[in-house]
Amino acid sequence: MSNPYIDTKEGNTNIRIFEAGVDSTELVWHRDRESRRVTILEGEGWSFQMDNNIPKELVVGDVIDIPKMKYHRIYESGSTNLKISIEKSPMKSF
Repeated sequence: MSNPYIDTKEGNTNIRIFEAGVDSTELVWHRDRESRRVTILEGEGWSFQMDNNIPKELVVGDVIDIPKMKYHRIYESGSTNLKISIEKSPMKSF
């Protein structure tokens, strides 16, 4: 299964683009091994949902902090591509 997005790297930040019209079955609930800060750069009609919360429409300029191992998803309800930046928090070692 391929990813429903295109990823590029700019310094320490990943730029991720989800194309309008992506198959909604590819946008699944998931969790990540590290905390992330996501900034919405472009896109209209997309939503974000954290586990046990109602969906929130994404607006350019929104910043979302996602704790590690917390279930979340993005889904489409619009017609433009969604472009986000992702900053991962470094993993702490003991």
